[in-house]
Amino acid sequence: MTKPRKRDDYKRFIVFCLASIIVVAQAAAFAYVWYNYYRNLIYEPFWRKGNWVLIAIYAMVNVMFSRMYGGLRVGYLKRTEVFYSLTLATVCTNIFAYLEITLIDRWFLPALPLIEMTGVQILMIVVWILGSRWVYNRLYAARNLLVIYGARDPGDVIDKMNRRRDKYNVSAKVNVDRGPEVIHQLMEEYDGVIIWDLDAETRNQYLKYCFAHSIRCYMSPKISDIILAGSERIHLFDTPLLLSRNMGLSVEQRAIKRLADIVMSGLGILLTSPLMLLIALLVKLCDHGPVLYTQERLTRDGRPFRICKFRSMYVNSEKNGARLASRHDARITPVGKVLRNLHLDELPQLFNVLQGDMSMVGPRPERMEIMDEYEKEIPEFYYRLKVKAGLTGYAQVYGKYNTTPYDKLKLDLFYIENFSFLLDIKLLFMTVKIFFQKEVSEGVADNQKNALKKR
Repeated sequence: MTKPRKRDDYKRFIVFCLASIIVVAQAAAFAYVWYNYYRNLIYEPFWRKGNWVLIAIYAMVNVMFSRMYGGLRVGYLKRTEVFYSLTLATVCTNIFAYLEITLIDRWFLPALPLIEMTGVQILMIVVWILGSRWVYNRLYAARNLLVIYGARDPGDVIDKMNRRRDKYNVSAKVNVDRGPEVIHQLMEEYDGVIIWDLDAETRNQYLKYCFAHSIRCYMSPKISDIILAGSERIHLFDTPLLLSRNMGLSVEQRAIKRLADIVMSGLGILLTSPLMLLIALLVKLCDHGPVLYTQERLTRDGRPFRICKFRSMYVNSEKNGARLASRHDARITPVGKVLRNLHLDELPQLFNVLQGDMSMVGPRPERMEIMDEYEKEIPEFYYRLKVKAGLTGYAQVYGKYNTTPYDKLKLDLFYIENFSFLLDIKLLFMTVKIFFQKEVSEGVADNQKNALKKR
C-alpha cells in the first residue's frame, strides 16, 4: 500500500525539480538582460535588493503563466503541447516584463533585447523539453491499466488513452459479469484501473475497494457526480450534509459577470476593430456575398437570440437543413477556412456580449434544431442553459469542436458548478492557447450532421 504512495511522492519531487530548472534558467536570462542593458538606461537605477525583487517578480509571473497553460507538467502533456504552452507563457511573461520596465522608467525603452532574450529562452525550452522528457521516461514507464466495464463497450476511451503511449498502456479489459473475486485478483496485476460507465451501485463498490487498497483509479464521472462536486458543505450538525443549490449563478455572481462582460467586450471591440474591418473586406472580396452571418441560437433559460459571425460558408449553405461543419466541408470558403481555424469568425460576437445576449465565458450556444437532436439521446442536455451562452468556455478550452454532446455537457456542467471570476479569467487566457491548435476546431466526420456518435 505504501509503495504506490512513495512512487507518487518521488514522481512529484522529480517533476518539481525539472520544472524549477526551466524557471531558474529563464529568470537568469532576464537577470542578464536587466543587469547588462535596461538597468543602465534607467535614470535612477535600483539598489541591490530592488534588482533581486524585480527578478523574483519575473520568475513568479513566469510560473503563473506556465502553470496556467500547463507547460510545467512534465510527463502530462505531449512534447509539442509543452513547447507551445511554455512558449506562450514566455511571450506573455516577457510582455508583462516590458510593461513593468516601462513603468519603472516612465517611458518606452527599446524592446529588441527582450525580443532577443525570448529567442534564447525558446531554445532553452527545446533543450529542457528533450532533457526532462528523457529523464522522466527513464524513471517512469507508462502505467499499465485495466478497464472494468459493463454494458457499454470501452473501445472509445481505450483508443483515446492509448494515444498517449508515453503515459498510459490500457492493456486489458474485464466485464463486471466476471464477478468481484476475479476482478479483485486481476487488479493486483496492474498499476491502476479505469472504471468505465458502470451503474451507480456497482461503480461505488469498486471505487471503495480501490480506496481501501490504495489502487489508482480513473473514472468517467456521471452528471450527478459533477453536480455533487460543485455542492457546498454544511457543518451545522454532526451529520455531514452537501447543499446543491441548482440555480446556476447567484445574483451577485451574475452582476459581477455582467460588469466584466461590458468592460471586456467594449475593450475587445475597440482593440480588434481594425482587424474586423480587414476581415470584412476579405470576406466580401472572396465571393461577393454578405460579410456577416446571423443565426438563431439559445442562451440562458432557452431564450433565443441572433448570433453574429463573419460568414465562413458559401451563401445558402444550409438550404438542405442544419448541420455542423465537417472536416472536409465543401461549404466553407477559402477565407472562411482560415477564419475558422483561428476562430476569427467569432469576433462579431463581442457585440452579442455587449448587448447582453452572451457572456465572454459560458457554454457555446446551440441551434434549436441541433439541441432537439441532442435531447433525444441526452435528455439532460438543457442543463447547460442555466447560464448565458459564452464566446469561449470550459468545453471550448478542454474539448474540441467535435467533442460528443455528452462529454460537452459534462464539461459545461463543470464550469457552471465551479464558477468563479478567477475561473473566467483563466479560461480567457487559456483561449489564447487554443487559437493555433487545429484539432480544437476540427469538424465532425463528413457523414455526420451533429456530434452524436454513430452506433
